[in-house]
Amino acid sequence: MAQSLNHTVDLATTGVFYMGMGNKVGKYMVGDKALEFYNDNNPEDNIQIPWTSVEKIGANVSGRKISRHFQVFTKQGKFLFASKESGKILKVAREKIGNDKIVRLPTLGQKIWGEITSRFNKK
Repeated sequence: MAQSLNHTVDLATTGVFYMGMGNKVGKYMVGDKALEFYNDNNPEDNIQIPWTSVEKIGANVSGRKISRHFQVFTKQGKFLFASKESGKILKVAREKIGNDKIVRLPTLGQKIWGEITSRFNKK
């Protein structure tokens, strides 16, 4: 049986964890100690990311709308998640890790524009 790191759960919702070429559908548990994802098909197949190991969490923001996709950056790597309630997840995470670790990621258009301008600025 999977053992949770959290003592109290602030938010429980459903979503997707993207890994490599596949993805897993399951449930998020955002609590006092960690962000946890449990696979619906096999709860033993889970991801537990303690708040102490999170370097930053980023999401795309257009105007006032937050993308359903968000990324968690740790020393071990980058994890890509998606949820209909990503805004709520980010609000709870902000309370746990601080406002400075919740960042806006550049959109695709901003990335392309940055590449174009950097190529012209090098000359």
